[in-house]
Amino acid sequence: MKIAIATFDGFNEIDSLVASNILNRAPVTGWKAEITAPTPSVTSMNGVVISAQRPLEFLADADAVIFGSGRKTRQVIEDRSLMARIKIAPERQLVASQCSGALVLARLGLLRDIPACTDMITRPELEAAGVQVMEAPFYARGNIASAGGCLSAQYLATWVIWRSIGKDAAIEALSYVVPVGEQEEYISRAIRAVAEYV
Repeated sequence: MKIAIATFDGFNEIDSLVASNILNRAPVTGWKAEITAPTPSVTSMNGVVISAQRPLEFLADADAVIFGSGRKTRQVIEDRSLMARIKIAPERQLVASQCSGALVLARLGLLRDIPACTDMITRPELEAAGVQVMEAPFYARGNIASAGGCLSAQYLATWVIWRSIGKDAAIEALSYVVPVGEQEEYISRAIRAVAEYV
């Protein structure tokens, strides 16, 4: 299973890195989530520089693609040459967004008939683009999902793992990252948020 975490300059560290971390804890050989970027390195909204593990063209080969958010997402969707490099196929891939990453899904035409979740700042822009925004942390229909709020990365990871290899694998991956003494609370919340969409 190849998973691309689409990450652009100005990215939100929580989105890209938390989703990547949880996904890479899935108990399956050959399963790998990788930071996928348009340049060899990208700088976060707080100045953290990370190296891309894969170029943007990897999106076309991945089994799942997650578009994280960031302060420059609006610039990304207005950059025609950059958007032209984004090749996805939701009929065979799981495709998801977090917060302003939903703007990328909207620009790609994936939210014409599908509601989306996003953050408070992005919500007016999505609604102006004609997208119905849910007052919820997670929503999915078919192979398209979205999450709203920085800490909703856990729901995206849960959805991808559960859809791909099962609920037990999702619970196992989550069990490594949830706070000690609050395992049941955190895991049950993630499972509850995703269950009706699996």
